Amino acid sequence: MTEVHAAVGGPVPAQAAPDHDRPDGHAGEARVRELLGRMTIEEKVAQLVGFWEKEDGEAVAPLQGEFGDSTKLEDFARHGLGHLTRAYGTRPVDAAARAAWLWKFQRDLVTKTRLGIPAIVHEECLTGLSAWQAATFPTPLGWGAAFDPALVTEMAEAIGASMRALGIHQGLAPVLDVIRDPRWGRVDECIAEDPYLVGTIGTSYVRGLQSQGVLATLKHFAGYSASRAGRNFAPVHAGPRELADVLFPPFEMAILDGNARSIMHSYTEIDGVPVAADPTMLTGVLRDRWGFDGTVVADYYGVAFLNLLHQVAADHADAAAQALTAGLDIELPTGDAYLTLQEQVRAGTLDEALVDRAVLRVLRQKLELGLLDATFTDEPPRAVDLDSPQHRSIARRLAEESLVLVANQDVLPLPAGRRLAVIGPNADRQAALFGCYSFLNHVLVQHPGVETGIEAPTVLEALRAEFGADLVTAAPGCDVDSDDRSGFDEAVAVASAADVAVLVVGDHAGLFGRGTVGEGCDREDLELPGVQRELVEAVLATGTPVVLVLLTGRPYVIGWALSRCAAVVQAFFPGEEGAGAIAGVLSGRVNPSGRLPVSLPGSTGAQPYSYLHPTLGEGNEVTNLPASPAAPFGHGLSYTTFAHTDLAVPATVPTDGALRVSVRVTNSGGAAGDDVVQLYGRDVVASVTRPVAQLLGYRRVHLEPGQSVTVELTVPTTRLAFSDRTFTRVVEPGDVELWVGTSAQRDTEARTTLVGATVPVTNDSPRWTTAEIR
Repeated sequence: MTEVHAAVGGPVPAQAAPDHDRPDGHAGEARVRELLGRMTIEEKVAQLVGFWEKEDGEAVAPLQGEFGDSTKLEDFARHGLGHLTRAYGTRPVDAAARAAWLWKFQRDLVTKTRLGIPAIVHEECLTGLSAWQAATFPTPLGWGAAFDPALVTEMAEAIGASMRALGIHQGLAPVLDVIRDPRWGRVDECIAEDPYLVGTIGTSYVRGLQSQGVLATLKHFAGYSASRAGRNFAPVHAGPRELADVLFPPFEMAILDGNARSIMHSYTEIDGVPVAADPTMLTGVLRDRWGFDGTVVADYYGVAFLNLLHQVAADHADAAAQALTAGLDIELPTGDAYLTLQEQVRAGTLDEALVDRAVLRVLRQKLELGLLDATFTDEPPRAVDLDSPQHRSIARRLAEESLVLVANQDVLPLPAGRRLAVIGPNADRQAALFGCYSFLNHVLVQHPGVETGIEAPTVLEALRAEFGADLVTAAPGCDVDSDDRSGFDEAVAVASAADVAVLVVGDHAGLFGRGTVGEGCDREDLELPGVQRELVEAVLATGTPVVLVLLTGRPYVIGWALSRCAAVVQAFFPGEEGAGAIAGVLSGRVNPSGRLPVSLPGSTGAQPYSYLHPTLGEGNEVTNLPASPAAPFGHGLSYTTFAHTDLAVPATVPTDGALRVSVRVTNSGGAAGDDVVQLYGRDVVASVTRPVAQLLGYRRVHLEPGQSVTVELTVPTTRLAFSDRTFTRVVEPGDVELWVGTSAQRDTEARTTLVGATVPVTNDSPRWTTAEIR
């Protein structure tokens, strides 16, 4: 393992700052205000913009070609700089060499600008630090499938430690958009279709990253995932109740419980108002309602888009004024619009107090990070291992926990000695393991010839290692997304000669139309891309049992395969250790324990669909288009069986109290395994319609064969809160059905009644269900 040598003169973790220098302390606040008072308008505006040192062709942001800028970094930063954009994640660079460049640049800011303030360095970190040779973990859908907040915290701690060692202060993650339509390309960046699961997992990521002194940035506030027809950058027409009860809660949890220090606005417009220019969102909800005191940063070019795309601003200056007034503090990735602020202040068309408000927020954050005292006079890191054994251990455990066994006709696990035909476009393709915001698919794809830089065997390579190379034959069959069927005959021949055919199909993650899933890669339907379904049908026709492995970034319509394939395994871009995890599940070395974080759709025409629908949305004899999913939220099989019995709940619970629920869980099968205990509820009668099922709490439990434990969950009644007819979030009295199972399956059920007055929800109200095992 290569040792990391941190620089003593570089930035120190935020937690290490003395109490008297903290921004909430008198001395710290006096310090930043005194600094503000010495600033010229040019120096103020410099703190509100980023700079992106990039070259032509390095397109990793939407409409990036519209923003060509030949300004040199040294000239741009002569008055200082708020943010430095993606110092490591724009192209493949040696981390130690880049750190040396970065330390010199920061040292120049300290010594060659009048105020000597270093920049905040931000980087993408959704599936690991976006840097060459850095560990790549499962995509967030995999985090959701694992139902393991503690492991997500551990992953984020490891990511944050790597970032901090390299002088990176802010990570552009996690994504807290609740999945509303799987046709949307950015589903692979999301955690789940349930806001509570998104909130608990996302907040756990925030805590882990920020424990290392790296600021987390919540994305994308808010409503981005609720676009019409699942199209990127499309308008959103979500009512205030859907916003408050479905789309806001994950952000609320991460701010109030995770103390997230930064928010990134959504590109979208909601009912005609772009979020980047909406003070009711960026100030009213974030600051006035939730008390958020961090920084609001622009999604890349989002301020200029007020002019170019939304057309609510006449020019970039107008866009800058609208965004700043709404509460957007920092323009990223560059200063295309905000650099006009100084002229507007001088002309008297913009109140300088608005600039001062944002600058103070930036300075407070730099004080938190230790940047106001950093000198960068010592040596930068000389050698950095970004993919250490610790990283790989976390990646392996998370990949294993994230795999969902959707169907199994008693074929898996595969006995030793079976002849395997490994077929499909994702069987021997390394990129198939990674999501859109992985370094490989986000950046490295634009640099052909550069090696991946991390060890990541393909599924074919992992299966050869697991079962023996002499027992494995292979044929790709087809591409991910073309109509080329020329490989079908070879695939059929290979399958016919084998005992079992393992078909590895699914997605290729990419950007802006360069993939089947990812940012700007939306789908009109949810059939497997290209001719992959035809390939599966051709192999099924051979009569050889088919194990279907889905390497995807979204759920697809696969109901047709669930009864016809011998087994179906869903893997949501499981990362660098993902192929080994898949091989382990197929051999039985790993007992699958993932649960679906998003429903597997029954049809494309039923979209958008969420298990959180009211009774009216279920579909019955009143429509010939039922919305029933092929597999429900929370579903997942194991190589053992679990019994849930003795669900105990109190007969009544005060509306301002907590439900204390217990359930007996028994491993009734013959293998050790993990169960994910899921508690659901349904408000029987309420003042507004409520979902037919709602996740109230969950807990992952490991049990040996025959072992039983009692899981005790304490559920605050606020888990059943909703916005009433006056749009006040309340807990109402009334009957509640409770069950343990999945969203659609009730293994054991009970009933309770909330009693007392209707209770409003406040910032101090509890939001988390706690669970203990005895």
